[in-house]
Amino acid sequence: MIITALTHDELAALMKQAAGVTVDARDLEKAPDAPFTTLGLDSLGLLGIVGELENRYGVALPTDAERCKTPAEFLDLVNSALRTGV
Repeated sequence: MIITALTHDELAALMKQAAGVTVDARDLEKAPDAPFTTLGLDSLGLLGIVGELENRYGVALPTDAERCKTPAEFLDLVNSALRTGV
């Protein structure tokens, strides 16, 4: 499967699957700069999402991915890595 961009819907699904955090994708779209911690996602949960993405798409994400503080920051970093393969 070729992926060109991780969407808010996919991020919300990954938050549920990898970290057990239920969040509506529309809420991520409306408040992309809300800190993950206010959404109930901690750094360990974000690390689980990074691992899932790396396994799913066979792409190593930047080491800063698990340090992202907001959905917007995470999506920008991940989508940049997916586009460039770095």
